[in-house]
Amino acid sequence: MKLLATARFADTVVRLAKLSQANPDGLPEVAFVGRSNAGKSSCINLICNRRRLAFSSRTPGRTQALNLFAVGPPGPLDSDGVPTARPLGFLVDTPGYGFAAAAPSAKRSWQALAGDYIRQRGPLAGVVLMIDSRRQLTDLDRQLLGWTSPDTPLIIVMTKSDKLGRQQVRQAVRAVAQDPLLANRRASLLVLPFSILSRTGVENLQQAVESLITGAAVDWTRQVADGVLVFRDPHAPVAVATPAPADPAHPAHPAHPAHPAHPAADPVNLKNPADPGVPLANPFEPEPAGNPK
Repeated sequence: MKLLATARFADTVVRLAKLSQANPDGLPEVAFVGRSNAGKSSCINLICNRRRLAFSSRTPGRTQALNLFAVGPPGPLDSDGVPTARPLGFLVDTPGYGFAAAAPSAKRSWQALAGDYIRQRGPLAGVVLMIDSRRQLTDLDRQLLGWTSPDTPLIIVMTKSDKLGRQQVRQAVRAVAQDPLLANRRASLLVLPFSILSRTGVENLQQAVESLITGAAVDWTRQVADGVLVFRDPHAPVAVATPAPADPAHPAHPAHPAHPAHPAADPVNLKNPADPGVPLANPFEPEPAGNPK
């Protein structure tokens, strides 16, 4: 059984302080982030091969807290029906940013929670950012990236790739990977196409998420050579345009180990990639009424 197939609901967190109770041992957490209509919950269900693990709705913005899903062999159950085995880590479904059908006061509360989680969470082993492959990085996506530590591994999942031709998908993946905003990241970067309808990229995303939790190495040489995805690691660079043949003398670099807690960023001092003189806004803050950017 694959690791993600063991996923089960663990806890719902509405205050950041409660995370220490939900994950008292500081096990690796992989956060799924994106716009309110990005399909984060559906993606979690698909890669875990579960239909109703994470609640998904046709109404954007239904996720209004941090929902944690434990992964790892559950072991026997105790008298209360709780697994006795210690999990290996957690998947975290976060509230979306951008448009959501909720009262402004409610959105401020749970979207501030998501923003603080991305900036401050020490056990955060990786971030899975879901974007529409037809739209590339939006302004809100860029703000989110600005709030993400450059030392945190990043997976950019380009959804709805079934809406594009094969060559268009490859061009879109390369364009995102080469965005200047991502140039100075100090941890690994993986950009891959994904489709819930065609199941494109499901196995690659499963391997990537599992590697963040376990620290096991993933060799992306074949996929990079085939142009299926882009992988970049400052500690073991892999070419993104014309990859070199695999060198048996240099095996794949192990996935990044769980890193120590990074200090919380001061939102006043966060740099705006577009204009360093302007403080970077929290992408989770509610937008004015009207169409999302």
